[in-house]
Amino acid sequence: MKLELKKGAVKLGPNQTLKVVDGAGSTVSALEGAVWITEENQPKDIVLEPGDSYRLRERGIALVNSLGGAAAVSFA
Repeated sequence: MKLELKKGAVKLGPNQTLKVVDGAGSTVSALEGAVWITEENQPKDIVLEPGDSYRLRERGIALVNSLGGAAAVSFA
């Protein structure tokens, strides 16, 4: 299944991963729960707590994963 989301929010179950392809320039915001983000060609991973945001920097693949419990993220 392929899901395309240009803008909006996504609810992730516990330890669920969302794959973002070519999201450079998109801003990921944690709405609920903590999320972990890793980007292709970036040496450091990012952890967001509710209210935090991060702008994706690289073309290619980024993984957004809920840490432990459920989480919700928005993309803009």
